[in-house]
Amino acid sequence: MNFFNGNKVKDILTQIQEQYLEDNRPWIVGYSGGKDSSTVTQLIFLALNDLKEQNIELNKDVYIISADTLVETPMIINFIADTLNDIQEKAEKIELPIKSQLVRPKYKDSFWTLLIGKGYPTPRQKFRWCTDRLKIQPTTDFIKNKLSEHDEAIVVLGVRKGESASRDQVLNNSKIKGQTLRRHQSLNNAYVYSPIEEFDVDDVWHFLLRYNNGISPWDSDNNDLYELYRESDSECPMVVDKNTSPCGESRFGCWVCTVVQEDKSIQGFIQAGEEWLRPLAKFRRDIMEMREDRDKREKKRSNGAIYSIEREGKKLRGLGPFTLEARKEILEELLKVEKKVADHIDYPLIRTEELKLIRKEWINSGDWNDSLPKIYKKIYNKELPWAYDNNFLLDEEEINLITELCQKEDINIEILKRLISLESQYTGQNYRYNIYKKINKILHQDWIHYDEIRDINNGSDISEIK
Repeated sequence: MNFFNGNKVKDILTQIQEQYLEDNRPWIVGYSGGKDSSTVTQLIFLALNDLKEQNIELNKDVYIISADTLVETPMIINFIADTLNDIQEKAEKIELPIKSQLVRPKYKDSFWTLLIGKGYPTPRQKFRWCTDRLKIQPTTDFIKNKLSEHDEAIVVLGVRKGESASRDQVLNNSKIKGQTLRRHQSLNNAYVYSPIEEFDVDDVWHFLLRYNNGISPWDSDNNDLYELYRESDSECPMVVDKNTSPCGESRFGCWVCTVVQEDKSIQGFIQAGEEWLRPLAKFRRDIMEMREDRDKREKKRSNGAIYSIEREGKKLRGLGPFTLEARKEILEELLKVEKKVADHIDYPLIRTEELKLIRKEWINSGDWNDSLPKIYKKIYNKELPWAYDNNFLLDEEEINLITELCQKEDINIEILKRLISLESQYTGQNYRYNIYKKINKILHQDWIHYDEIRDINNGSDISEIK
C-alpha cells in the first residue's frame, strides 16, 4: 500500500473537509460505478456527514453524476442506477447537500441514431466518434449548466497517479503551482480535485473492503462491487476528456464497444453464468465484422466526397458510411436481440426517440419505401408505438414509375431521391430559405462527377476491390 502505510482514513477525510470548506464553489463528482470513483464518492459522503455531526455548516451542493451512454452493459447500468438512488435516499434522510443524477447523450447524438440512422461505421481506435458524443459531451453540458449558475465549479475525480503514462501527463500539465486543484482541460472556469491521486490500487481496496467492514455510507456492501471486478483487468473511469482510454477491456464498458478486439464487458458476465447475454455478444461481433465488408459501405463519404487510400502499393477507393441496406440489416438484428433479452432487462435496447430519428434519416436518404415501420412490425408483429406522418411519402406505384423513368432517361435515381427528400422537408414559401444552396450542394458532390475526378488523377482508376 502507498497512502495507508503512513496515514489513516481520518487523514484523507480531513483533507476533503478542508477543501470543501475553503469556498462556495459547487462540487461535481464523477461516478462511473468503478472502484476509484466509488472510493471518492464514499469518502466525500463520510466527510460531509462528519462535518454535519460536528454542527459545521455545509456551504455548497455536491452533485454525484454518472454518464449513461444508453448502450451500457445491462447489469452495470442497473448497478449504477441503484447506487445513485441509494445515495440520494440516504443523503436526503440525513440532510446532506448531495444530489445524484444520470446524464445521457442527446438522442440525436446517440449510438444507434448515428450508426443505424446516419450510417456511421462502428467505432475503432482511430475513429472513436462515440466517446465525445456519448460521454464527454453530456458530462460537459452538466458542468456548463452549473457554471452558468455559479460562475465556477470543482470537478472531483477518482484519478490516481501511476495508472497510465498519459494520465500522469495530464495530471502534471494541468497542475497549478502551490495549489491542490488543477485546471480543467477544456472548461476555463472549472477546476479538478483528485482526492485519491496518491492512492494505489491496494489502498482503494483496503478502504472499500476494510473500512466499516466493507459497508458503504449508504448501507450497500462493497463486496458486491468487488465481485463485479472478478476476471476483469480494468475499469471504465468517468470520462471528461479525450485522453481517457476506451472501456471495452473492462466489465464497466459499453456492450457494443468495437474499439477493442476482445470485449470483456460482456464476456466476463457470460463466463460468470449470465448466458442470456450471448445474443448481445454475437451482435457486437457481427457489426464489427460488417465494418470491414466493402459491400456494406458506401464508396463515398456522407457529404458525397470521394477519397482514396494507399494499401500495398495500390490506390483504393475509400469507404464511407454503412449503406442504407446495411443499416436496415443492423436494425432488424438489433430488434431481434432486444426481443430475445426482453425478459432480463426492464428497458429497450433502442429507444422510441431513436427510432423516430432513424426513420427520418432513412427517409432523407431516399428510403421511399419507409422501411423502418415494416422492419419493426416484422419483428414485433405490431405497429410502431407512436403516431407518425407519412403523407409526404410516395406509394409503390409512384416509386415504380419514377424508377422506370430514371432508367429510361439514364438519370441517377439516388440524386433524384435526395432532391425529392430535400423538397419534402420544406412545407411552404416561408420555409424555403437556402433550398437552392442545398440543391446546388447535392448536384456538385464528388461521387456524381467520378469520371471527371478520375481524369484529374491522370486517368488512374480508383479501384473498388471487394
